This record gives sequence, structure tokens and C-alpha cells, in this order.
Amino acid sequence: MTTTSAFMLNVRLDNVAVVAIDVPGEKVNTLKAEFAAQVRAILKQIRENKALQGVVFISAKADNFIAGADINMIGHCQNAQEAETLARQGQQLMAEIQALPVPVIAAIHGACLGGGLEMALACHRRICTDDVKTVLGLPEVQLGLLPGSGGTQRLPRLVGVSTALDMILTGKQLRARQALKAGLVDDVVPQTILLEAAVELAKKERLAQRTLPVRERILAGPLGRALLFRLVRKKTAQKTQGNYPATERIIDVIETGLAQGSSSGYDAEARAFGELAMTPQSQALRAIFFASTEVKKDPGSDAPPGPLNSVGILGGGLMGGGIAWVTACKGGLPVRIKDINTQGINHALKYSWDLLETKVRRRHIKASERDKQLALISGSTDYRGFSHRDLVIEAVFEDLPLKQQMVAEVEQNCAAHTIFASNTSSLPIGDIAANAARPEQVIGLHFFSPVEKMPLVEVIPHASTSAQTIATTVKLAKKQGKTPIVVSDKAGFYVNRILAPYINEAIRMLTEGERVEHIDAALVKFGFPVGPIQLLDEVGIDTGTKIIPVLEAAYGERFSAPANVVASILNDDRKGRKNGRGFYLYGEKGRKSKKQVDPAIYKLIGVQGQSRLSAQQVAERCVMLMLNEAARCFDEKVIRSARDGDIGAVFGIGFPPFLGGPFRYMDALGPGEMVATLQRLAALYGPRYAPCEQLVRMAERREHFWTNGKLTREIEVKENMNPH
Repeated sequence: MTTTSAFMLNVRLDNVAVVAIDVPGEKVNTLKAEFAAQVRAILKQIRENKALQGVVFISAKADNFIAGADINMIGHCQNAQEAETLARQGQQLMAEIQALPVPVIAAIHGACLGGGLEMALACHRRICTDDVKTVLGLPEVQLGLLPGSGGTQRLPRLVGVSTALDMILTGKQLRARQALKAGLVDDVVPQTILLEAAVELAKKERLAQRTLPVRERILAGPLGRALLFRLVRKKTAQKTQGNYPATERIIDVIETGLAQGSSSGYDAEARAFGELAMTPQSQALRAIFFASTEVKKDPGSDAPPGPLNSVGILGGGLMGGGIAWVTACKGGLPVRIKDINTQGINHALKYSWDLLETKVRRRHIKASERDKQLALISGSTDYRGFSHRDLVIEAVFEDLPLKQQMVAEVEQNCAAHTIFASNTSSLPIGDIAANAARPEQVIGLHFFSPVEKMPLVEVIPHASTSAQTIATTVKLAKKQGKTPIVVSDKAGFYVNRILAPYINEAIRMLTEGERVEHIDAALVKFGFPVGPIQLLDEVGIDTGTKIIPVLEAAYGERFSAPANVVASILNDDRKGRKNGRGFYLYGEKGRKSKKQVDPAIYKLIGVQGQSRLSAQQVAERCVMLMLNEAARCFDEKVIRSARDGDIGAVFGIGFPPFLGGPFRYMDALGPGEMVATLQRLAALYGPRYAPCEQLVRMAERREHFWTNGKLTREIEVKENMNPH
């Protein structure tokens, strides 16, 4: 019998029931509350059919099993009790699947995440495809939640407590072979035989529970468990700095289930899910999730994109090599690299080879796939092979005449429709296009380093850039696996402009005698992945500070760095990690030696290095300047919306995701509080803290940046940003 729903039951001639999952009208299967009745109706039929030998759950979608539960359901909950009830309903449904009297197999191809994996865990056995699209994980922690449909209880019993803690606390996704090794799945097969392999497994009598490895069995005992949970709590607290309550609750709930039994564990899981759903951190993280989803759907302009079949890149250095990799290996587009010498081309090819070879070694891809992807990249020291390229990305030195020359050469050697995209981080796109024959086809495309890791790109049209050029460039960025935001052609664009005053203030505090490690620790405690001084070392002190004179020339004194300090550091040949000399000490091959500060830095700056400010004061000084500048960018329409500003800051510089981005955070503080804090800091430290007109206006009118319903809901103000 077939039902017209997301779950369709078909009983085969060999008496194995196949339940096909296919959410109508959606590319991806997600679990929704209204599906419970559909699943229960099918489970009832299965229980009543005494001839059945087994059941197989399989997706009818081309490339996903179940990508998770629909998190919109949580947004509809008005309080913790309603969210807890949602979790209990999920738990009950999974329990009914697990209680079926015949073997139940999950046949997994593609993403099996969140509620999808919890459903697979409720099945008696799991089998998956050996395909790059197949990944299994419980990523709820990334939304400030925990798995709420039994995942915290079933996973530790299946794969062992330490493996389960690692998966649930990090949200990491396992590929097919990793899942097999962990014991998460029972077999890995080609996609072509997935259903038949699952059916054969379903026909077998229920097998005994897998025996855990010795290490996991030791850790499951009272002594091993006590030691493990103590270590995990300590490590997690160091990593989260107390900013993510979900991690602590995950540890509690898993420990409860192991110490007091599954029933207590399920109860604790549902209760924790309900409470976490109402936390400001989860609300902010979910807002970021929805915002990033919207940005990925945003075409950038109303015009349809132009052709995009192949790409050229000028420059085979660090950025050019990274851009070539994401274009060919993520985007699947043929890439032609031009460099002034063959060494540059070889560097770019080796860049991609090294990244792909690492994937082969880790068994993420096969050697044949590596060779296939690498074959998409070629190079030349002239413009041969460029005539048909639809878009050319320039990644040469930050030199305006050179970039203008590149525009002229591309217009001369490429097709009439070819787009010229500059990866400049500081030069105005309008200036680069000043002498162009086709200025409407010139645009900025600012990547962040390292290109293969950083998710954000800024797309920068100048005054004459056409709507089609914008749409085509945004389309390319998405193909490259990036999250693009369209920003205005003003000095520093958006990300570097809000980052510069934050970095400047950290350097200024160094000159006042604050210690390097104290400044960095304060901002890590606030929620950034690394502190501002360490960030300078990582990106390169020369690279990180070259934007400052450009911004100072454009916007005046508020962007001026402390006199001579940067020059003194650079004159001492300190470029950071890349040359093994920076604010921190480096061992061999530029690796940090337990992140120790180089004491010579204080002598170079001419200070003793004795901290006087509290961590809260340090964080406040840096972050408030960033927020003020972000508000200016909003006022000047550098960004199109608060949404883009939040995504740009979180994905571009690691602004604390649990605060939802600078604009959501300013809304939480309130414009009146923002203005009062900035005025207090201006009285203490000078006019660079003067609140911008946008914030003053908003304070007078009691306005917020976010105007969409729940996004304006007040969230708790972080204590370290509101000390008075």
C-alpha cells in the first residue's frame, strides 16, 4: 500500500517492507512534526503484517537521506516547555521504530544529519554508500542545541562514550569509511546496490550488539567514565570560554544516561533541549543559520547571470593558488592560470596537488578523483587559452597601475563578454576600472586567506558595474562554495574596515603597557576564535597592517595606528608566522612553541608589558570600535542589510557566532546603551569612540537594525560588554 506523504510504504515480494522518504516539493528531506502521524500509520501497518521479514528505510532523493529536522519548528515554540514537548514527541517516534518486531535497516546515501541520524540510530542496523556526498553527524551543537530525539543516549551505546562525546560536542560529520570504523554503520557499499544490500541485511535474524573496542569499554566503566568526563569538561570549558551553554548540557545529559540509565537520560535530554532552545545563544546561532541560508539563495542582482563555463586567474601566488583550487575542485570549472614565470604556475598547481593529496591520504577521495580535479587546472606565461574565458580573476600585487594594465590586457586577449574580477583588498574598484573599455564588466571579488578555508567573499561592484556582472560573479562565488555578500566600493569595503579599528586598538593597548597574551586572552574570552595580536601574526603583520594608511587617508584620524609602532615591528623583520618572527615565538617551520610571546617585542615597542586593564575593559575597547564602524557601514550603505553585516563579520573575521553578529548584538545591547558606552569611552580615550550618527539617531527613535519579528527579541547582554 502506498501513501501520498513524505513516507511511502511498499512491501516487496520477498516480504521486506521498503519505506521511501521523499518530502514533497523539497530538494532535501527534513523531518517535520506533522510527519509523525504519517510514520505512525506506516509503523502500524508493519506491526500488523505478520509475514514481514524486515524493514528498510531509504531516501527517494538523489543525494540525501535526511538532512536533519526542520528547525523552523523550534522558532514556533513560545517557551521551554513547548520545545521540550517537541523533543519528547521525537523521542517517542524513534522508540516506536526501535521497538518494531522485525529487523529495521537504515539505507543511507547522502547527508544523514541531526534528526536524520537519530532516526538511523533508532533502526537496528545501518548501511551506507561509499560516496563523497554521504556524511553522518549530529550538528545540533552548532545551533546552540543538543540532539533531542534520543541521539545523546543511543550514540554512546553504539560507538562508545568518547567517540560519541567527540561527535556531539563538535558536530563533526563522518564520511562512510570513518563511520564504518567507528561502528556507526555496519557496512559500506556502492550506491547501485544499496537497496539490495539493505534488504539482505533485513532478512537476517537480529545480530548481537557490536562489541565496543577495549578503550571504549574501559571508559564506559565507573572509574574510566569519571576520568573521561572530568577531562572533557576541562577541555570543553577552555574551548568555549563558557560562551556556549549547549556543550555543558550535552556532557551532563550523556553522563546522566550512562550513570542512571536510558530512561533518566531521555528525560534529561528532552528537558535540556527545551531549555537550550530558549537561550539567547541558540536564538542567535539559529538566526545566523537562517541568514546564511538566505544569503546563499540571494542572486546578488535582479539580472540573470551571464555564461559561466570556464575561468582564468592572473597570478599563481598564495591567493591565486587558493582561488584556482576552489574554482576547479569545488566549482568543477576549468581554470587557466597566467603568471609571469613558470614557478608561479607550478606553485599554484602544487597548491591544489597538496590539498587533494591530503584528501586522498585521509581517504576522502580516490586518487582517480584527485587526478580528474587536477586536470581542470592548467597554466601559461602568456594569454594562450584565455580567449574563451567567461570570467578572469586578478590576484596580483596591490599596485594600481599594474591592475589597470591587467584590465587592458584581459580586454585585449579575452572575449567581449569576459568579466574582470579583482581580488584587491584595499584599492577602489572604480580606480581599477578607470581606463577600462568595458567598465561595466569590472568588479571586485575579495577572498580571505587561506582561500580554501575562509567561507566569505565580498563582491564589490563600482558605480558602472552592470547587474549581470554582479549576478555572474555571485554565481561563481557560490559555485566555489563561498558565502558572498555584495558591498559598496568604499575604502576597506566592509570586513577590513570594521576589523582595522579593532586591531588598531589592540596595538594601542600594547603601547600603553598591556601584555600581548592578556589582550588576546580577553578577546578569546569574549568569543573570538583568536585574539587580535595572534590574528596579525597569522595573516602576516605586513599584510594585516597595509590597509591602515588607505583607511586613514579615506576616513581620517580614527583609523590612525599608534605612531611608529607598526613601522618598528616591520623594520625588525617581523612578519608573523610566515617568517617565524612576530609577536609570538615560533619553533621550526613556523610552528608556535606553546604560544609564548616573544619578550623582545616589549623592548621594541618601548614598554614594560604589565597589564592594568581587566579582560572586560580590553574587550570593550576593541569591540566597541568595531561595532561603531559597522553601524557607520550600515548608514553609508556599504552593506545592503544588517543580515549581510552579521554574516560578513561572523564568516569573515570570526565575530562570536553566539552573539549573532555585530548588528544583532547591538540590538541586544540597545542603541541607547551603545551610545552611552561609546560616550563614556570617548571621555576616557578620545574622539575615535564618538558614537556615529546612525546610532545616535536610532537611540533617539528607539529603533533596531533587525526589524523582522523574533530577530528583535532582546537577548541577554554579555556581562563583559556592560560592566557598568
